[in-house]
Amino acid sequence: MSSSRRLLRPLLYTSAAALTGGGLLYYINRPRSIPGSDPASVPPPRYTDDGRFSPPRFPLVKTRDEQIADLKKSAGIQSAVDIVKGATKSVLGSLTGNKDTSPTEQQLEKHEDAEPYDLLIIGGGATGAGIALDAATRGLKVAMVEREDFASGTSSKSTKLVHGGVRYLEKAVWELDYNQYKLVKEALRERKYFLDTAPHLSNWLPIMIPVQKWWQAPYFWAGTKFYDFLAGSEGIESSYFLTKSRALDAFPMLKKENLFGALVYYDGAHNDSRMNVSIAMTAALYGATVVNHLEVTSLEKDANGKLIGAKVKDRVQEKNGQTPQEFSIKAKGIINATGPFTDAVRKMDEPQAAEIVAPSSGVHVILPGYYSPSKMGLIDPKTSDGRVIFFLPWQGNTIAGTTDAPTAISQNPIAGEEEINWILSEIRGYLSPDLNVRRGDVLAAWSGIRPLVKDPHSKNTESLVRNHLITVSGSGLLTCAGGKWTTYRQMAEEAVDEAIKRYNLTTGPLWQAPRVSGSEMIDDAAPLDGACQTHQVRLVGAHGFSNTLFINLIQHFGLESIVAKHLTESYGDRAWTVAALSAPTEQRYPVRGLKISALYPFIDGEVRYAVRHEYAQTAVDVLARRTRLAFLNAQAALEALPTVIDLMSEELKWDKKRQEKEWKDAVQFLASMGLAKSKLSVTRKDVEDGKAGEYDEHERKLYSRHDRPADMMESDSKIASGEKPIVSTDSPVNK
Repeated sequence: MSSSRRLLRPLLYTSAAALTGGGLLYYINRPRSIPGSDPASVPPPRYTDDGRFSPPRFPLVKTRDEQIADLKKSAGIQSAVDIVKGATKSVLGSLTGNKDTSPTEQQLEKHEDAEPYDLLIIGGGATGAGIALDAATRGLKVAMVEREDFASGTSSKSTKLVHGGVRYLEKAVWELDYNQYKLVKEALRERKYFLDTAPHLSNWLPIMIPVQKWWQAPYFWAGTKFYDFLAGSEGIESSYFLTKSRALDAFPMLKKENLFGALVYYDGAHNDSRMNVSIAMTAALYGATVVNHLEVTSLEKDANGKLIGAKVKDRVQEKNGQTPQEFSIKAKGIINATGPFTDAVRKMDEPQAAEIVAPSSGVHVILPGYYSPSKMGLIDPKTSDGRVIFFLPWQGNTIAGTTDAPTAISQNPIAGEEEINWILSEIRGYLSPDLNVRRGDVLAAWSGIRPLVKDPHSKNTESLVRNHLITVSGSGLLTCAGGKWTTYRQMAEEAVDEAIKRYNLTTGPLWQAPRVSGSEMIDDAAPLDGACQTHQVRLVGAHGFSNTLFINLIQHFGLESIVAKHLTESYGDRAWTVAALSAPTEQRYPVRGLKISALYPFIDGEVRYAVRHEYAQTAVDVLARRTRLAFLNAQAALEALPTVIDLMSEELKWDKKRQEKEWKDAVQFLASMGLAKSKLSVTRKDVEDGKAGEYDEHERKLYSRHDRPADMMESDSKIASGEKPIVSTDSPVNK
């Protein structure tokens, strides 16, 4: 009996260890669903047997003028179009003897009785657009207004990551901070929703952590594995260790000296401003009234001091040289989602309100794509001053940042030379000394303002809220501030929950939801039961997207491969519409799509699509937030500006004065994107004559620009023409 026990015990231990190890291996290497890898929910159109082709038909958003008319109706204001229609109907009625058509007073009374909006959202960034989408899909009547453009502020100037935050997790562990832990856990869950609802605009990205000391390997390994564990089913791939040779193979630009190896973990990346615009357009399709370039000038209150609406003016009218007429928007509740400008709106409500925003500047620089692998990012967890810096591939270039310093609030802050040089200095520290990291390689640089917030009800008014903050003033202004891009959906959900409770709003199923997918195959209204469903509401473009969709575009439209891939990754299934709006090239190949910049895959159809389907009203709207050219290369954006202005002029019927204003405004904006000071006085004629590319002395030294083909560039030779290199320069031979 004892001998059998001695035999069974090791066998049981071995079996248990094998099962545990096998289970762990399966958990680490279990099959995952990669966003975009599955077939599209709506398959691409195909040719029929008789050769006919039926392209997708997508629902349209209302025009901007129609949206503004809806805003006016909330306060009982009849639009000019309605007045003309009513007057015409009255005249026709009197001429035909039909008295039933004459009473315009009844028409006006009908408008006066129009119901106000349930919610008016001020701010069209990620948070504001997210709130609009959440509220609209719960069956509420929603309006959202934005002074500039969707994502014109912080929401377009992020690090482009969708992440839980490995650095926050490290702080949570070492400081035993449950709030930090909860923030990471929440962000990891939201990261998965993010990639599921917009697979065309977001993707998984492996990020490398260089290991320089042997003892760092187990430390970083434990940290990344804990990160994987917290992600659970929300994760995609498990982190892994790379030896020195494999790390250099994956990231050849790394410095070899003192490199022990590397840890690689996975996070998300996205196209931030296009994501923001897509959220706003999806909200519009679900019935929200969304208008950009509409400025709130004051808030309106009733006799009891409670907010009942806001006065606004159309800034597009100002740009056209007209005097904008202020009008009112009535709403049961008003939400302030203006990011860094939160306090300005709060002081419209209460002039003596204490400021809650502590603005922090984050500078990023864009470098050429050869600075990093196309599918691998890098994080330096400990810079010279203890901050974290990311080094990531983005849109064919490389993004590096960010800094973190107190700043003043402005619409378009400019990245300082000190911050730019600090980032470049840190980059030199972990890149191979063979690489010459030059200031002249910076293609664009910008500063984004992160709105850190303080709780106005906290006893310690100096302490910053690590997550977001939702607070309501005595008059009923609900403010949602702080947070980060990754958690925009959760912030929106909590804000709408609070608004429903505070303003006694009633939600309900959305029975007449549009077919956002453009197909009868998917019922987009199915999950919309009145509760928050934004974790499964797919954004515009997501339904028909797959990683092979670009091939269908190439085969049907004859697009250049890089252009087709760019369109599908920026517009999803709406790439069909963008491609159809592109002009023929009159060349054998590519057949369609005229590039607005020779260096990048942006084409003319994107400009037309931005105006017709995404409310683009200025050249900067297109260059910075519909395409990303201004963020990728400020000089290339300047050179593309005449083409963009001409295309928009055709669509929006701009006169000469408006075109000149667009030029001045765009050049001024490009200054905040890192455009060289020597180019700020360049005129349109200079660009059209090719003079915008003239070099200053600094730029001239960057490349061997003007030498003729030779075994050795003349500018590289240290020997003057006619001298013999093997004889000293002071020899009589050389005199």
